[in-house]
Amino acid sequence: MLEIGAIVWGVRDLQPSIKFWSAALDYKLSREPDVDFAILIPRKGEGIQLSLNAAVTSVKPKRHHMDLFTRDQEKEVERLLNLGAVRVAWKYEPGADYVVLADPDGNTFCVVHVQE
Repeated sequence: MLEIGAIVWGVRDLQPSIKFWSAALDYKLSREPDVDFAILIPRKGEGIQLSLNAAVTSVKPKRHHMDLFTRDQEKEVERLLNLGAVRVAWKYEPGADYVVLADPDGNTFCVVHVQE
């Protein structure tokens, strides 16, 4: 059996990415980051490790994204925008339960409203 141990997120600028994703997910550094690599883990409890890899060669964001689940989408979207995320122009289908944002490095992710 396999399980996801980490998501490796390609970034161009490591320090702003550490700051943004730590605040966005309530994560912390697991150890002092290398010049081009950092490992973030949940501040409390268990969860999937997020590894930030600045050793990328493409200036364009990679073809990956995360879906972040929440019961209070409006509040979380506003919080993420205040942390430095930006809204992405997106053609939403009727009744879409997600909002597309980009982190400060241009990587897109979705904030998905989940029902209780």
